[in-house]
Amino acid sequence: MADRKTKQPQSAETVRDGVTIEDIAKRANVSKSTVSRVLNGSAVVNHQKQAAVHQAVIDLNYTPNMFAQGLASGKSMTLGILTQNIGSPFYDSVAQGVIEGLAGSGYSPTVIDRRWEQTRDAASIETLISRKVDGILIVGGDMSASELQSYKKQLPIIVAAREVKGFEGQCVSVNNKKIGYLATKHLLEQRHTRIAFIHGIEGHPDAQNRFAGHLEALEEAGISRSDELVYQGDFSGHAGLMAVNYLLDHGIRFSAIVAANDMVAFGARLALYRRSIGVPDDVSIIGCDDQAEAAFMTPPLTTMRQPSYEMGVVASRALLSLISNEDYGWSELAPELQIRESVKRFTS
Repeated sequence: MADRKTKQPQSAETVRDGVTIEDIAKRANVSKSTVSRVLNGSAVVNHQKQAAVHQAVIDLNYTPNMFAQGLASGKSMTLGILTQNIGSPFYDSVAQGVIEGLAGSGYSPTVIDRRWEQTRDAASIETLISRKVDGILIVGGDMSASELQSYKKQLPIIVAAREVKGFEGQCVSVNNKKIGYLATKHLLEQRHTRIAFIHGIEGHPDAQNRFAGHLEALEEAGISRSDELVYQGDFSGHAGLMAVNYLLDHGIRFSAIVAANDMVAFGARLALYRRSIGVPDDVSIIGCDDQAEAAFMTPPLTTMRQPSYEMGVVASRALLSLISNEDYGWSELAPELQIRESVKRFTS
């Protein structure tokens, strides 16, 4: 009776179309182990040998078999991306940055949108863990530090677009207090003193921090807080529309608006237009995010630019480093004032 051979998992040394690591090694005139190190990026290889291997890869039309490499390394070569509100300009920009950060890494993203799942972040993370991802990147969300720490024991986690106290060093975000401060300070510099503030979602940390920055700028300028100038809204255009209508209907005077984000600013602009109130001659507006449409509002919107795309790039690369047990870090991601025509400039 002929011996039956057990079928073994495909080796990482075998690639599609019949081309093997040995073929590449012969073509480049290097050892098979050198080829593996170059392709996996697992060790430093002499520059000339790297160039020879890369040229052999091109000559032989080599396509790596990521599944086979995953079997050999014990990794799935997939990352879980938990985002929210796909279609939101801000979160979509972060997600695009995440994808850019993964380019050339060999990793593929598995994306779950929290809104689509209609469940808590924890349930979505459990789903991603069941799919054997090598790490998870959470964009936004509302998980507590204790929840994040518990999952951190199971696999590497990075949080983007949110700062979580108790999870420092693994959160990539921008200083939202600085956003509110700089936006308000710009209006104060143009001699505005009656500044309306349209708040974001109640209890949302980004909204709270932007408002704290707004108050700090007022206090620094010696202007007392006026509760009648604060409208509790959310991050939607409808909130901006309703806020301006409320202020005008109640006879509340204001010469400028700090909007929770650009969408709120768009809604506020529409409400002013419907009341025949000019921007910026009668009322100035400043938003936050600098989404693409902001530059095409009438007039173009002055806004605080969030480095959302850069945030995604940094977050995904930090996660890759965390998975590889490598040191990682990043420079401060700072908001930038984008000055356009929606704020009337003071001239002496």
